[in-house]
Amino acid sequence: MLLPAKAEVARHLEQYRAWERLLLVAPADHTVRGNFENAGYTLCVLMGKRCAREAVDAAELYLRDEAPAAALSSMTVAHGTRGSQLPQEPQGRGAGRAVGRHP
Repeated sequence: MLLPAKAEVARHLEQYRAWERLLLVAPADHTVRGNFENAGYTLCVLMGKRCAREAVDAAELYLRDEAPAAALSSMTVAHGTRGSQLPQEPQGRGAGRAVGRHP
């Protein structure tokens, strides 16, 4: 399994925290909220999580030196390996088509 670079994870976690602080100061600012949500989404993609809170927790755990493997044991949703609760990608003819995802 490919692991995200720790420097990238640290950089995106820092950005997430910065936007989080700004959002607490100005909760009605739509630009700040959008950037905060984008930072959370990026962490979700990097860490293979479905919500930003889980992604932040996984990123913090991954960045700790003593437990890098523990943080990655649950980072399986994005890669479709063990522990994944999402359906596997289709194989064979028609793979990759978004059939039945949207009405």
